[in-house]
Amino acid sequence: MPHSIARFRLVGAVISILLAQVAPAADGASGKSAAGTAADTAAATDTTADAGATAAPAGTLEQIVVTAEMLNEKRAGIETQTGASTYTIDEAAIAATPGADNTLLNQVVLQAPGVVQDSFGQFHVRGDHNDIQYRLNGIILPEGISVFGQSLSPRLISSMQLITGALPAEYGLLTVGIIDLTTKSGVLDPGGSVSVYGGSHGTFEPSFEYGGNSGNLNYFVSGDMLRNDLGIESPDGSSNPIHDHSAQYHGFGYFEDILDSNNRLALILGTSNDSFQIPNQSGLEPALGLSVGGQSTFPSALLNENQHELTNYAVLSWQHTQERLDWQSSLTARYSSLNYLPDPLGDLLYQGMAQSAFKSDVAFGWQTDGSYQLNDAHTLRFGSYLQHDNSVSDTNAQVLPTNGAGAQTSQTPIAIADYGTQTQWIESLYLQDEWKIAAPLTLNYGLRFDHYAAFSSGSQLSPRINAVWVPVDGTTLHAGYSRYFTPPPFELVSSETISRFVNTSALAPGAITTDTPPMAERASYFDVGAQQKLLDSLTVGVDGYYQRAQNLIDEGQFGSPIILTPFNYLKGKIEGIEFTGNYVSGAFSAYGNLAFQSDLGRGIESAQFNFTAPELAYIADNYIHLDHEQRATASAGASYLWHRTRLSADMLFGTGLRANAPQPNGTDIPNGIHLPTYTQVNLGVSHDFEFAGSKPLSVRFDVINLFDKIYEIRNGTGVGVGAPQFGARRGLFAGVSKAF
Repeated sequence: MPHSIARFRLVGAVISILLAQVAPAADGASGKSAAGTAADTAAATDTTADAGATAAPAGTLEQIVVTAEMLNEKRAGIETQTGASTYTIDEAAIAATPGADNTLLNQVVLQAPGVVQDSFGQFHVRGDHNDIQYRLNGIILPEGISVFGQSLSPRLISSMQLITGALPAEYGLLTVGIIDLTTKSGVLDPGGSVSVYGGSHGTFEPSFEYGGNSGNLNYFVSGDMLRNDLGIESPDGSSNPIHDHSAQYHGFGYFEDILDSNNRLALILGTSNDSFQIPNQSGLEPALGLSVGGQSTFPSALLNENQHELTNYAVLSWQHTQERLDWQSSLTARYSSLNYLPDPLGDLLYQGMAQSAFKSDVAFGWQTDGSYQLNDAHTLRFGSYLQHDNSVSDTNAQVLPTNGAGAQTSQTPIAIADYGTQTQWIESLYLQDEWKIAAPLTLNYGLRFDHYAAFSSGSQLSPRINAVWVPVDGTTLHAGYSRYFTPPPFELVSSETISRFVNTSALAPGAITTDTPPMAERASYFDVGAQQKLLDSLTVGVDGYYQRAQNLIDEGQFGSPIILTPFNYLKGKIEGIEFTGNYVSGAFSAYGNLAFQSDLGRGIESAQFNFTAPELAYIADNYIHLDHEQRATASAGASYLWHRTRLSADMLFGTGLRANAPQPNGTDIPNGIHLPTYTQVNLGVSHDFEFAGSKPLSVRFDVINLFDKIYEIRNGTGVGVGAPQFGARRGLFAGVSKAF
């Protein structure tokens, strides 16, 4: 590691220099697109400014705006999405949906094709569990530990892109989906608003946002507080579950200093501080037959489990553009922690263990990306990424002693404490060439190298090749192949020693104690698709993908505490097809997406202690459906603006996630069946009141789950499924927002 340590000493020196010289700064989006637009980026169309172009020196507001827009275009040109499938949702599209930016980010992403809803606010893209990379203005945000909380808010979004498929070489590590958020800008979107939103489930959500500029300094800030009594999905389908209060606080700031027409310094700061009660089912009693101090009963409605999640992050960037060369170099830092507090008696009686757990992860990253226009036919893109993590896992478990047959030998709990730390290093390099072979045909090819060292280690040199063909105006065809290398989610890997729980109530007799560390996933990914523009209003598309993986990474929630645990399938097979459509005509817009997928895995290669011996034996000999597979998924929405009143509706449809299939002999086929299909419909209406000499006052009313559909997201069975969860029941919400 000497070279890696030397690099991070250099990073520290650069941070010190920049912080001594930099005024805070903000960034903006270079453009917007309609809701539901699925676009396969055609490299034959160059969206960056002409090589050698420079903006007027910053001075007047008009010059600052021109310079900011030019730098945004240059920044967008550093990245390429040639051959990938890109689905864009901008701030106008978010505002035109029920709930608008009062919803959580996962609800926005669910509008995209091939995105499957799951419990705990999770979602899955193209059949993978959690292989999602978040970027802010093209900068990778290191992963955190949070399970329920969401540290990124729709309020900061000018434009959001979900990039999937066979990705170019610049995208690595987490590759099934890139969620790239372009933040709002104080100079391009000046002004602000204050809002109050609330309604069913005890929801109360005040928020604010404001952007502006002072000379060359541009800024945008936002914040919100959310309190409700449905912080986590209901475990029994009730509208108001027991013990489910949540308090969430989010803040965001983006600051940029346009130094001159060729240089920009930017600073991002964000925080998320969320507390959750773990909801209870009613009418249950402990079934393990344990007793503590003479007590063996405990009504489930009285359980008191709680979880607190904290995330803080910062990004410092320097962008430079001059003639044919554009680059951006960024330093990132992220701290995240999770603290689970059990019910001391209830968890012991129900689960055989009451374990408090604290996990934290501190991550630092250094990312540099650049592009160089070699000539009219070739554009080279190159970059590097370096990340260092340090994690802490501190648990204290109360368990009851048992004998070899599993019988309780004492009613006095004993404590098993476990403390561990671990570090991770990630190093990545890539080089690629975008070759405009002829006017309708563009080829992008490159190589990427990734290496990691943590609980396990590995490296891979990954070839990538993508082609985009535009035979006629309005028709875009693409195809690509990418070799992927995905390290396991370091921040979620447990360092707990399972063997210490032998002969306690935490482990049944004969339980598996093997705990092979999770390994990196290696996959070959093929993607082909087409997009057709019909007339000027309708765009339709189709995209198919095929993935074969070794050591396929999945995650599960195995009991308490509520922390996802990664594990590997020896082999994985994922494939699917997506259909998209988008229509915009005047004041009316609509979108629709339909996706089909198959997700299979065989053989458990790591974290085996989370499984029973029969499960391991069955999965070793048979491909099983992954627990997050949903064979068919659809989303659709429409919006109409009449004078200053907007009417909106959207819909989600799914054929259900997987559950265990009971057999006549008393065994189960893991993930052998799917849960019932469901359809959720949401409606919204908003109106802007205009006042002379003042910005508008907006009021809105939303109905979520209009038909009060009761549907299970999880039924408590399946690989890595800890408890049942239901979709939210019908909710009525209203809000008022004043712009200034």
